[in-house]
Amino acid sequence: MTLRRILLAFFGLFFAAYTVRAAATPAPPKLVVVIAIDQLRADYLVRFRPYFVEGGFKRLLEGGTVFENANYRYSLTITAPAHAQILSGAFSRDHSIISNEWFDLDSGEIVNSVEDRGSPLVGIDPREMGPVAARNPQKTGRSPKNFRSTTVGDELKKRYGDKSRVISLSNKDRSAILLGGQKADGVYWDEIGRFITSRYYRADLPAWIVAFNAEKRAEAVFEKTWERLLDPAIYDRVQGPDDVVGETTGSGFTRTFPKRMDGGETTITPKFFDAYDWAPFTTEALGELAQRALVAERLGQHEATDLLAVGFSQIDAVGHTYGPDSHEVMDSVLRLDRVLAAFFDRVNREVGLTHCLIVLTADHGVAPMPEIARDHPAGRVNAAALDDDARRALNAAYGPLPANETWFVRENSCYHFRPAALAAKSISAAAAAIVVQKALRLQPPIAEAYTREELLAAEPTTDSILDMTRRSYNAGRGRDLVVILKPYYFSRAMGSTHGSPYDYDTHVPMLWFGAGIPRSVRPERVGVDDLAPTLSALLGLPAPPQAKGRRLF
Repeated sequence: MTLRRILLAFFGLFFAAYTVRAAATPAPPKLVVVIAIDQLRADYLVRFRPYFVEGGFKRLLEGGTVFENANYRYSLTITAPAHAQILSGAFSRDHSIISNEWFDLDSGEIVNSVEDRGSPLVGIDPREMGPVAARNPQKTGRSPKNFRSTTVGDELKKRYGDKSRVISLSNKDRSAILLGGQKADGVYWDEIGRFITSRYYRADLPAWIVAFNAEKRAEAVFEKTWERLLDPAIYDRVQGPDDVVGETTGSGFTRTFPKRMDGGETTITPKFFDAYDWAPFTTEALGELAQRALVAERLGQHEATDLLAVGFSQIDAVGHTYGPDSHEVMDSVLRLDRVLAAFFDRVNREVGLTHCLIVLTADHGVAPMPEIARDHPAGRVNAAALDDDARRALNAAYGPLPANETWFVRENSCYHFRPAALAAKSISAAAAAIVVQKALRLQPPIAEAYTREELLAAEPTTDSILDMTRRSYNAGRGRDLVVILKPYYFSRAMGSTHGSPYDYDTHVPMLWFGAGIPRSVRPERVGVDDLAPTLSALLGLPAPPQAKGRRLF
């Protein structure tokens, strides 16, 4: 009897402990929504917060965890490398997406980050996409072929197979594809006003995408006007004047409101679709598509967790064109806020927000335009003049090349020395890089220039500019010399841009909301590379193998 009592007491304690632990471990969410916004600076959510509606950004800011100091920890802050990192947790040195496009050493051609000639487009004839695509349609094929990593969505599919759905949507192909990873069930992006995919994913468009495209939402806004949501005086007070020197124009848009949606033409032409990509109507279309995806793909209704990634791209277009202090950027963010509110309401109706986990971040920020700089040096850099300095230094060191040869190819701020030129002078790329490095370091806009050997010399361990550049550098695709401009200097002739290791480009929002997420504001510095390991842990999954970050919760 004594032994029986002891055993009963033991099993009672065991089951009590098991019950407490089970109760303390929340069930995994039915749906994860990852939202990546192209060129959303972190300070926008502070600057424009008084004008947000209930249920959009405010829902996440007030009901979830806000990481106030989330940053990219690499130097080349542009769209493709960031979207490759968000759900992989990896850096370019590992995932191999070094830029939006790059010069391929073997083919001698520029390669798109998501180019795949073996995966032709589905849902559009490349000849409709303009003369460049029509001349070389095989280059329009798309897939994650160049992405040498896996994502949280891939881990979901590896664990659960058809019990889980992974869907990725965006205005841009690279955003949708790199968020979707290798094993997504569906990846769709916008080309000339319709959503398409490639044969990497499926042979034809699903019926719900076909029906959406048949509504011709882009064509429906032809000759309509984009006007500000609020009183123009509010935009003047928050952002300054509407008309600013340095802003650019194009696709029928002037520097000021209102903006007529016609591309400057009397009929629908490619210029109209360029204007459509710049205007918030494209954000509204993507938001509606995301709502349709919830229903058509039965997201949140499967046996295991589903993942929906949505990449909003329009703010990037107006940020490049008008700069971060423009009326256009403010109005675009306010309109996105309303699109998010409607989408979150739909998620609540279809799945229930208590059964969901939502993560929102951005791929990069943007620099202020030099024309409005008041408290710091700033300027537009003549990249061609820097190239001339580099050529003069090489000619002085080794003698000029034959007239039909050139020393290098430059991509953004990276130099690749041509093998034929090096062979003609019997020198190495490393020797040529040092010559150009010394010459460019003397130029006022240059902060630093790093050779390939310097970037491969050590593993990055700090957030110094050198180590941030090392994280952006891939041994297989990296160039011979990487140049870093000083803060607030860039080579774009009009408008603004990004791609630097400085705070205005690296600092982005990171908002977590929903199942298992406390309400809190956290000021510590975190990396966007922490997002994937954290999300994996919350889903009970292993982090993607190349993830470098840490678990935040």
